[in-house]
Amino acid sequence: MQKRLAGLGEPDARALMLQKQLMAALTRIRMARGETYSFDEETKLLYDAVAPAYNLKTFDAALAEVEALLPGEGPLNERVETFRNSLAISKDRMLDVFNESFTLEFVTDKPWSGYNWYQGDYESLIQINTDLPIVIDRAVDLGCHEGYPGHHTWHSLIDREKVKTKGWMEYSVYPLFSPMSIIAEGSGNYGIELAFPGDEKIAFERDVLFPLAGLDPEKAELLDALNKLRRKLSHADNYAAREYLDGNMSRDEAVDFLQRYTLASRERAEQRVRFIETYRGYVINYNVGRDLVADYVARAETAGEDPWDTFGALLQTPRPASALTTANE
Repeated sequence: MQKRLAGLGEPDARALMLQKQLMAALTRIRMARGETYSFDEETKLLYDAVAPAYNLKTFDAALAEVEALLPGEGPLNERVETFRNSLAISKDRMLDVFNESFTLEFVTDKPWSGYNWYQGDYESLIQINTDLPIVIDRAVDLGCHEGYPGHHTWHSLIDREKVKTKGWMEYSVYPLFSPMSIIAEGSGNYGIELAFPGDEKIAFERDVLFPLAGLDPEKAELLDALNKLRRKLSHADNYAAREYLDGNMSRDEAVDFLQRYTLASRERAEQRVRFIETYRGYVINYNVGRDLVADYVARAETAGEDPWDTFGALLQTPRPASALTTANE
């Protein structure tokens, strides 16, 4: 199959994606047989992308901004966790806050906070992990990322446009460890800010979700300011995963690093390390993928295209990460 695809010469979009998908599948087989790769080699082979090199000074500068926003005694991550947990949704209010038309399940003992299990025929099962407190801002994040305009929308469009309409059967399955995931997770994360641009998200949370959850709306602005600063630390996950999986950092050191640089409690940091151990280089799909999709949409908007049209077309046309950087130039 690989030789047949290579014989096509300059590949069209479908053949190019098939080549990348095949490479990812072969890589996963080799890994299952015991072959090992560096973090960057693995993500390049599986997701067609490599996370950038990081300077810890950049993360330290963001931590200093958070320190100024939430001054006080004790470790900074504990202060952040205490504030965020004061805005957690109580279990008896969760259905009110998360109310949707999906099949929704609240689960425990998972390495992730939310998961969309596409069932086919435009139906999804969305699971929300309740091991740790679910802070109010996660309601919109999870709703958009797992539902609209995220995973549920993406799966449904691929199912309709590629499988049912065109008969491209390679899209009747979704191999998780593949180039499709960087667009799936990247569009899921970018879709949050596309659906709620500017101050619309915090306004909706303050005026609608805070009252539903019985929380103090006066804390909404501080939560929003904190989240904007925490965005600057999103790539710290990649740093920790790269160092840990490449053997340059012990498990305990990875937990400590994530506590410091993602402002997480020990419990959340341990959950994240568990995710890294389970899904390995998959972590780059959330932040590197988000950046790729955001840049792609921004370039199209500069050229006069409507962001929603560009985003919708991207969801219906699977492309590897390397094709996104020049696709609309």
